[in-house]
Amino acid sequence: MTGMSQSPETTVPLLEISELRARPHNDAGETTDEILRGLNLTVLPGEVHAIMGPNGSGKSTLGNTLLGSPEYEVTGGDIKLLGRSVLEDSPDERARAGMFLAFQYPQEIQGVSVIQFLRQALSARKGIDLSVLELRLAAMEWMQRLGMDSSFVDRYLNEGFSGGEKKRNEIMQMALLEPEIAILDETDSGLDIDALRIVASGIREVRTDRPSMSIVMITHYQRLLDEIQPDVVHIMVDGRIVESGGLELAEKLERDGYEALRSQSRA
Repeated sequence: MTGMSQSPETTVPLLEISELRARPHNDAGETTDEILRGLNLTVLPGEVHAIMGPNGSGKSTLGNTLLGSPEYEVTGGDIKLLGRSVLEDSPDERARAGMFLAFQYPQEIQGVSVIQFLRQALSARKGIDLSVLELRLAAMEWMQRLGMDSSFVDRYLNEGFSGGEKKRNEIMQMALLEPEIAILDETDSGLDIDALRIVASGIREVRTDRPSMSIVMITHYQRLLDEIQPDVVHIMVDGRIVESGGLELAEKLERDGYEALRSQSRA
């Protein structure tokens, strides 16, 4: 069920998650309950997957675990990027390999401008040491596409940014860093309908420029799905994917809620 035809050369999964189990890391050595409990997901190049689920289902834990956050400990299963396990890789190594996470709540970094951050990130990701002028010119195109003022890149990263500015900044980073796969953790959170449409338009334009890039969107709401039109919709409950389908599955959720799926997960 994919909206993009796959040639024989691109049938190897870009991202393959198998029986993934994870729990919060505890420095005190105390045992904590697993949040991810045997999750499976396969994403081919160029595909867009949406993951929906109630609060506490493990959606954001999945995003952070994929990027190797030290706040979570993998207790079982595997994560493979282009056929290679990344479990032993640091977050920086995963980012260099082509994984990108757009955070639900991007952090402020005082004293570091957006353009300084982008320059360092590009150097780490692609080994490219662009001048500030070259990077500014590249960023200008995307700022225009995303409805951002040209002075935006001179501001300190996320300091005083509105919710929409934070999310548009994340999409600009995604466009310039050119990851193999982008994990968008509730990119629609806190956005009004106009800001959502601008962000969604930016995502579509990045995909047009790089059709082989895959996206995993984590969201609560159908409205982002209406704008992006994912290839597959997954429902996550209690740390597992319990059902997958097309947009009709999101429409069913909008109508009926999660209760039936919670019962199915516990059965």
